[in-house]
Amino acid sequence: QVQLVESGGGLVQAGGSLRLSCAASGSIFSVQVMGWYRQAPGKQRELVAQIISGSSAYYADSVKGRFTISRDDAKNTAYLQMDSLKPEDTAVYYCRAVVRTTPLPLDYQYWGPGTQVTVSS
Repeated sequence: QVQLVESGGGLVQAGGSLRLSCAASGSIFSVQVMGWYRQAPGKQRELVAQIISGSSAYYADSVKGRFTISRDDAKNTAYLQMDSLKPEDTAVYYCRAVVRTTPLPLDYQYWGPGTQVTVSS
């Protein structure tokens, strides 16, 4: 089994910054994808940013230039640096990882429990 633990959420004023962390642990052979999604009240969960191994990062248009995703493969940890935060960034942020637990090309998806980010105006 693989567990994802998120941290770093909280309350911040508009224009401020937060840094989210997502640590994956358990039976991990390799992590293929790590990403961040968010879900605001009454809205669908949306992809914010993700990194696929061997590829460049993807960002939603709404966060380009403000958010930066990074990975520390040695620690199986992903980070989301969020700058110039806006009230519309308020949501529960979820970490998602696509993991291989053996050398075989079999990928499994895991989600973290979510961390609340609230941006006040």
